[in-house]
Amino acid sequence: MIILVRHGETFWNREGRIQGHTESDLTPLGERQAAAMAGLAADLVRAEGPEGWRLISSPIGRAQRTAGFVAEATGLPIETDARLAEICCGAWEGRLRSEIAHIHPEVFATREWFFGAPGGETFEDVTARASDWLGTLPPEPERRIIAVSHGVWGRLLRGAYAGLDRQATLDQDVPQDAVFRLHNGQVDRLECEPLD
Repeated sequence: MIILVRHGETFWNREGRIQGHTESDLTPLGERQAAAMAGLAADLVRAEGPEGWRLISSPIGRAQRTAGFVAEATGLPIETDARLAEICCGAWEGRLRSEIAHIHPEVFATREWFFGAPGGETFEDVTARASDWLGTLPPEPERRIIAVSHGVWGRLLRGAYAGLDRQATLDQDVPQDAVFRLHNGQVDRLECEPLD
């Protein structure tokens, strides 16, 4: 089983800025989301039995901060793996999505825009990283992983895990108030308790 957690809301999420590998802190809402997702992950760990679990995070600060909430809730140490990092968005990092969409409307007409940044990664690059990581994990049912990562990376991991085609992979949502359970070939979305 993989419990997949996206980081909580960041200030750049709120502003509509392209993050990629660039750092942006969690907002107060993002910290509450991280705590709620951590609580849900801890409940899933308890339900499955606490033995053999690992907590693996992207090295990027917003994921590390979210993983800190998960570590506190589960008692697991945080391992870091660069393969869980978000897509690199090259020259577009730090810029407003609306600004880039105005300059390149044809790119922003679909969810393919993530892969259009000069100097950024491609769909194939990120899928290869996610698939490589997935391939190094123990087989199910021994697999007991909590992965803390990002929107695009998590979307592509779920697509690789479920064998989805490119469009179905990109059409998946990327919530910051739910976690995904990847188990026995299924991908299930599990909602957190509503936040105030």
